[in-house]
Amino acid sequence: MTDEVPSEPLEGDFAGARLLIVDDDKPFLQRLARAMEKRGFATDIADSVEEARAKIAAQPPAFAVVDMRLGDGNGLDVISALHEHNPEARAIILTGYGNIATAVTAVKLGAIDYLSKPADADDIFAALTRKLDEMAPPPENPMSADRVRWEHIQRVYELCDRNVSETARRLNMHRRTLQRILAKRAPR
Repeated sequence: MTDEVPSEPLEGDFAGARLLIVDDDKPFLQRLARAMEKRGFATDIADSVEEARAKIAAQPPAFAVVDMRLGDGNGLDVISALHEHNPEARAIILTGYGNIATAVTAVKLGAIDYLSKPADADDIFAALTRKLDEMAPPPENPMSADRVRWEHIQRVYELCDRNVSETARRLNMHRRTLQRILAKRAPR
């Protein structure tokens, strides 16, 4: 992750704004907090869903960066709690286990962006401060055909409430074949 300060300092509505960073990877959490402080945010950190909920209830932040998978639960629970307390908050989800279904759910719950790990501090800063009507730039390296297939399977699997038999039936695939696909890591 890059700790360099961007050429444009944080201005206007964002200067000194409270940013909650939630991640169970403590070294990453500390580095990202330092990088965001250098960019003008007043950072607060949490390493669990429960700690994040308590901090949100005590003082809802204007911004949040939340890891999808946490030791005690799901980052989507944090996004939901944040938007209950502050509907105007701008939050992004970070994940190393991305799929389309969770990205869609995150946006429906109020996240403004969804970034894959390892995420650069500059990318996180850009996502948090981007104008709401401004589109994110297209990826430099789009998904492979194998990754698109895997994403589709994951989406159908989530829509079937993680029921392997029902997912296999809907995809017209043998159940054991589907189990092997689900057991593997996502292709690049």
